[in-house]
Amino acid sequence: MCLSIPSKVLSIDENNFAIVETLGIKRGVSLDLISQKVEVGDYVLIHVGFAMEKIDTQSALESLKIYQQIVDDMKSGKIPCDDGDMGLEEMQKNEI
Repeated sequence: MCLSIPSKVLSIDENNFAIVETLGIKRGVSLDLISQKVEVGDYVLIHVGFAMEKIDTQSALESLKIYQQIVDDMKSGKIPCDDGDMGLEEMQKNEI
């Protein structure tokens, strides 16, 4: 399974190469595989150095909020960092 975290486009050069920011990390990605027009400020999903899809801002921000909660829970120990299921099994038990 591939997990793609929304990345905000910070800049785009003349070669259709973008600098994006993903949870505070900046990286370069190609925009060549996206059929939609991508502009600075848009959010994209990336895979192995290529932006694969442009997503709307609201969806991106909702996803980022969830990812940030996971990071915070791991830092606080609520989700053990060495737990292969990231605590999901325990969460499912509590929902029943």
